[in-house]
Amino acid sequence: MKNIFIIAITLLFTGVSCAGEMKELSFVNTAHLDHLYQDIIVNNDTLGIIHIYAEYPDYNWIDDDDEGAACVDDVARAMVFYLDYYKYTGDAAAMVKAKRLLKYILYMQSENGWFYNFTWKNNTINKEFRTSVAEPNWWSWRALRALVEAESYFRGNDTELVAKIKSSRDRVLKVLLPWLNSDRKFKDYSGISLPAWLPYENAADQASIVLESLSIYYSLYKDSTVLPYIKNLADGIIGMQAGSDGRFPFNAFLSWQNTWHAWGNAQAEAVLQAAKAISEKSYIKASLAEIKYFYPYLVERKYLSSFAVEKKAGSLDSSDIQVYSQIAYGIRPMITASLAAYDATGDSTYAQLAGRIACWFFGDNPITAKMYDPETGRGFDGISDPVKVNKNSGAESTIESLLALLAVEKNDIAKKIVTDYYKKVK
Repeated sequence: MKNIFIIAITLLFTGVSCAGEMKELSFVNTAHLDHLYQDIIVNNDTLGIIHIYAEYPDYNWIDDDDEGAACVDDVARAMVFYLDYYKYTGDAAAMVKAKRLLKYILYMQSENGWFYNFTWKNNTINKEFRTSVAEPNWWSWRALRALVEAESYFRGNDTELVAKIKSSRDRVLKVLLPWLNSDRKFKDYSGISLPAWLPYENAADQASIVLESLSIYYSLYKDSTVLPYIKNLADGIIGMQAGSDGRFPFNAFLSWQNTWHAWGNAQAEAVLQAAKAISEKSYIKASLAEIKYFYPYLVERKYLSSFAVEKKAGSLDSSDIQVYSQIAYGIRPMITASLAAYDATGDSTYAQLAGRIACWFFGDNPITAKMYDPETGRGFDGISDPVKVNKNSGAESTIESLLALLAVEKNDIAKKIVTDYYKKVK
């Protein structure tokens, strides 16, 4: 415990420089994502896709025999990145890609309101494989998240496009809101009573994307019909919080049942977004508790992949702790949550923490491996074990790396820490 608080104090007093000098060095390189991007023609219109896999050493596109060549899950995240990158840099090519990726998302919506996930090499939709069917699942949440993000930006400057976005978004909400559970029941897992009204009872990881989407939508229109759903999701996620400031797992939001996993662990950021949308201060307090106490614990341990918690003799205990694999999708949510905490509080400690975590990409990890190459823009697919890096560079790892580093790029405090670390190890 002592070491955890030493880390927090060290982060607090890390030096910070002025914004001007940091503009010389940028880690965000879109070259590899641009390589994964491809224009396709569907129904006489140009859409954009992101190829799912690219393998070391030549990094040519690789399809999956069961799933296909591209998917909504990656395209939606890439659309959000390119749009954000355009807003930050004014890069016209990024805007073209963002719009064409958005068209792909619209193309993938099923008549039932949900989204198919994969398309084959010939651009037809894979409607049957289990990770591609049109249902309430990760890819439908990501599609909705991309839609409301695009709607927020294009509203007022592209009437025709916004009309298409709204139509698609309304179709999702029409099936999503009745599907969400409002019956606040609890269920026991290994002696721990947890909320059972999140998606699939207690999938807090999936609930986070839905909560972010509804919060953005509510911020745009103040539509009171979604307000109770925002509160139910946020309350359910907070109900998944375990431990305390000084007791394992240090206010971590569990991801699913009585387990926590790093990948997609966006609960803290989602709850902060809900707090901002509906002006609920108690939500801020819950999110800050995880970021302030659990994240330094992970930093000290050089990060974890997953663990379970169970109640023994009246207190929580850890089990099945896994260090590997470690992937960009497990690191990025902590960075963006920490920066959201900084935005919510103005406390530079959180921006410093974001910078410290982002150093994972450049070697501050269990095997001191470079997990992102700023010269090529490749985000590597993970640290597999104590000696091995997966040098493949697929869509998810590349996009998550770029999302993380673009967020750092926009914060002078975090960027200073990453820049200093990079110069030291380069």
